[in-house]
Amino acid sequence: MDGTIVDTEQYWIAAEFDIVESHGGTWSQEHGKALVGSDLLDSGRYIRKHGGVNLDPHTIVEMLLDRVVASVQKEIPWRPGARELLAAVREAGIPTALVTMSWKRFADEVVAALPTDSFDVVVVGEDVENGKPHPDPYLLAAQRLGIDPSQCLAIEDSPTGVASALAAGCTVLAVPHVVEIPDQPQAGSRFIRSVSLVNVEVDQLLLG
Repeated sequence: MDGTIVDTEQYWIAAEFDIVESHGGTWSQEHGKALVGSDLLDSGRYIRKHGGVNLDPHTIVEMLLDRVVASVQKEIPWRPGARELLAAVREAGIPTALVTMSWKRFADEVVAALPTDSFDVVVVGEDVENGKPHPDPYLLAAQRLGIDPSQCLAIEDSPTGVASALAAGCTVLAVPHVVEIPDQPQAGSRFIRSVSLVNVEVDQLLLG
């Protein structure tokens, strides 16, 4: 979701700066980029360790969510081509799942702004014990869809997300945004510069 459907990584990084600096610590864009695609509790632990925020990780995550939800309620910055591709996939009758490490109260804001039934399944950070880069989020999504992971195409914008989807056995389309992904990340993945360049026929070709 973040960085693939919506350009909200900017909101997360701004929230990290705000929290760390309000607790007397220092933060950087490099720290922010290191957290892209990560499980939120892992991010909370990282912020506690590297930002000097002496709070438990869960509290840090809730503080992040307060800020990011407030930002997205003001404006949702959609990624180019994301909504158009999702609409085309739905029109073609292809089952869809949203697999995000954001928590439910933030994911709900984005899903609610999309056409009804854009996703058959939504997997959020609270749904799994081990988040990305572990395979669990994608395995759960495939299970809920009733589809073998090998028949799933995951679109991901970070090395963490790519690793998670590949570990689950999905084919992966890597679309880098805030952080770089190697042009040919790993076997089983493909590289493209923008979701706006993808269509249903490309999706089906990759899975074929």
